[in-house]
Amino acid sequence: MQHLLNLDRGGGPSACAGMTNMHFTLYSRGYCHLCHDMLDALLRLQTPQRPFTVEVIDIDEAGDPALLAKYDELVPVLFADLSQPELCHYFLDEAKVLQLL
Repeated sequence: MQHLLNLDRGGGPSACAGMTNMHFTLYSRGYCHLCHDMLDALLRLQTPQRPFTVEVIDIDEAGDPALLAKYDELVPVLFADLSQPELCHYFLDEAKVLQLL
C-alpha cells in the first residue's frame, strides 16, 4: 500500500508559492515502530518554508517480491531520489534531510 502525505503545516498554498517541494519516499512496514518513528521525525522537519511530500510504501503490501527482498530487514529506508543512494535507514539522518531542504 502506498500513501502520499502532503501536510499543510499552517502555511497554506500561498506560503509555498514559488518553492519547489521536495519529495521523499519511505519504505516501511505497518507494524514497524522504527518506521513510524522515522516518519514522525521527518514530518517534524516540515515547515511552510520547507515544504515536502512523503510517499510511504509498505513493502509487505506493495506486492513486489523484489522490493520485499531488497528492504526486508532494512526498513525504514528513506530516499529523496530513487535513482540515488538512500538517505538513511533505521533512524532519520536529520542533517542529511535538512541539507536537501
